[in-house]
Amino acid sequence: MKIATAKAAILTESRKPLIVDEIAFPETLDVGQVLVKVLYSTICGAQINEIAAAKGPDRFLPHLLGHEASAVVLETGPGVTTVKAGDTVVMHWRPSQGIQSPTPAYRWNGQKVNAGWVTTFNEHAIVSENRLTVISADYDLKIAPLLGCAVTTAVGVINNDAKVKIGESVAVFGAGGVGLNVVQFASLVGAYPIVAVDILDNKLEMARRLGATHCINSRNSADLDAELRNITGAKGVDKVVETTGVKSVIELAYNVTHPDGSCVLVGVPTEKVTISTLPIHFNKVLTGSHGGDCVPDIDIPRIVRLNQAGRLSFEGIITHEFSLDDINTALDVVRSGEAGRVLINVARA
Repeated sequence: MKIATAKAAILTESRKPLIVDEIAFPETLDVGQVLVKVLYSTICGAQINEIAAAKGPDRFLPHLLGHEASAVVLETGPGVTTVKAGDTVVMHWRPSQGIQSPTPAYRWNGQKVNAGWVTTFNEHAIVSENRLTVISADYDLKIAPLLGCAVTTAVGVINNDAKVKIGESVAVFGAGGVGLNVVQFASLVGAYPIVAVDILDNKLEMARRLGATHCINSRNSADLDAELRNITGAKGVDKVVETTGVKSVIELAYNVTHPDGSCVLVGVPTEKVTISTLPIHFNKVLTGSHGGDCVPDIDIPRIVRLNQAGRLSFEGIITHEFSLDDINTALDVVRSGEAGRVLINVARA
């Protein structure tokens, strides 16, 4: 194989900083595996949760992280047909066309370093064929990582989870990377009104530029439930999307959902949530989103076309950029809640 070692950010202990060091690659690619040079990666809340062991003790330490990036294919393993050396690709966590390969086994300090079917906090990566979608080489490679999770999740939330129809009211709790894109796609499908809720005015201003008709800073609201009903109607909001994972916000989002509406949970809670389930026995829907059930090889080309045609803008969604060496600083910025999407320039020394 062309690469013997590469720099990577390694999670060695839960709730501790990542260690940036050289890892060793296996000598050959297995069936369905693809070697890529990672260019740019963005950070998702999923990585914050992994580091914090939000879902329980981590059985796979040490391991690599990251699931959304732009990259160039360097080499393909046996059986790979959907990508070839030289292709520019989006790396994504949801499976797509092609083989689902065995996961790679890297080495570091004499021990195995685990990795999933895709990791992006590393200069080079062995990726499963079905976690790659080819895009044009002239597409903005700093924007492309958004298509690996944030944007495609938002598309799926609007189209598949919430099934928003023209003229339905939408409220989005949390104007971060996913929330901002949810606002934009709600606008694209003709929702009205579209209410963005956050605690930071700069993020609400971004939401307004992307299509929010109303913005509420919840820190300044004496009665957020009443304020939302005043905008969308006394019975509540038709479609509510919750992206923060905060217990109190989830409970409010559910309560303010129309009796015949849907509340979609994108954020992952770390505490138990208390709700009245009686409305679910009638017409109210409460559902969790799994990446919006997007299909990358179908959805990514559609998004690229819309973006290139000027129907979608991702300007301002990436708010910070760091090198791989500064990954822990970048993670702290994400944790602060003040960022849109944070970009890691993996190829930069």
